[in-house]
Amino acid sequence: MPALVVLPFLLTGGMLLFDRTVRRAGRASLPSRVVPRQLLVLAAVAIVSHPLLDTLNTYGVRWLMPFSGRWFYGDTLFIVDPWVWLALAGGLLLRSARGGLLLALGYVLVLAISGVAARILATGELTRLSGEPVRSLMVSPVLANPFVRTVVAAQNGSYRVAIFRWLERPHLDPRSVQVFPRDRPDHPAVEAAAATTLARRFLGWARFPVFQIEPGSGTAGSYHVHLVDLRYANRPGVTFGSVTIPVVIQPASGPRRGTPPASSPGVAGARLP
Repeated sequence: MPALVVLPFLLTGGMLLFDRTVRRAGRASLPSRVVPRQLLVLAAVAIVSHPLLDTLNTYGVRWLMPFSGRWFYGDTLFIVDPWVWLALAGGLLLRSARGGLLLALGYVLVLAISGVAARILATGELTRLSGEPVRSLMVSPVLANPFVRTVVAAQNGSYRVAIFRWLERPHLDPRSVQVFPRDRPDHPAVEAAAATTLARRFLGWARFPVFQIEPGSGTAGSYHVHLVDLRYANRPGVTFGSVTIPVVIQPASGPRRGTPPASSPGVAGARLP
């Protein structure tokens, strides 16, 4: 948060310095001088709106850092929502910035309201389907289709992932439901993997983490421990939302712990905070 206060002034100062430098060099291309107040307002709006928009997606923002690592999620917009970009681009092409902003704001409000309604409906349908209460829930938008959402629910001992469709009844497609164990497996390979720096970072970011254990090849006692965040992946090895950590369990001296380098083929790509 302190950066949000300082960055507009730094950006404004840098732009003013650049403007003054090119004018002194006789290479000015702007028809009039930069107005510091307008530039400061523009910089502040750009910097503050970025985390606000990030809060509306499923990735989330840690607004209370450095005092708390809690994540805040809006579950309203897809991470890169094409309709927001089209609304803003339309306003730019039509030379109506206010119109583009109002259109984008209206779209966001409709998705936010429909998201709340979808949460209520998905909670009821999941409870009836499984007979278990919903402890926490994500109903996230998908790319370019505001009538479909992805549901991830934490229940007593499991996660359930399903597809939610506004134009169908029931809205929650029973055929799409996948069930994953919620608890961490009681296995020494999992404990060894969880102690690595990569796993700690991943688990600090993951919202619905699941673990899978796969025996390694070659070395006795070797395993591959897969960590998957159900927000973005439902299996190991995908390019986003999962990591794989190789460990070796040595019965005589205990587990040998280690984090593979980022270039290792055993690590699937994951964006970490």
